[in-house]
Amino acid sequence: MASQPCDGCGKRVSIAGGIANLWTLEKDSTGGIELELADGTEHFLCFECIDRLPDDREVTAGDVAELPPE
Repeated sequence: MASQPCDGCGKRVSIAGGIANLWTLEKDSTGGIELELADGTEHFLCFECIDRLPDDREVTAGDVAELPPE
């Protein structure tokens, strides 16, 4: 299974699917998603970091930079 670091905390997050899972038939889930933020930047974030983003306004790259590291 592939993995990618979270842009918020830096933790390695599993990415399900793709050619790697085709041959092993693994059914693991993805631990994060790529988001396009209000300022046009894109960031891969784990679900824990997504939960820590502000929900009372539009999120920007500055909010991602303020997330605490793992």
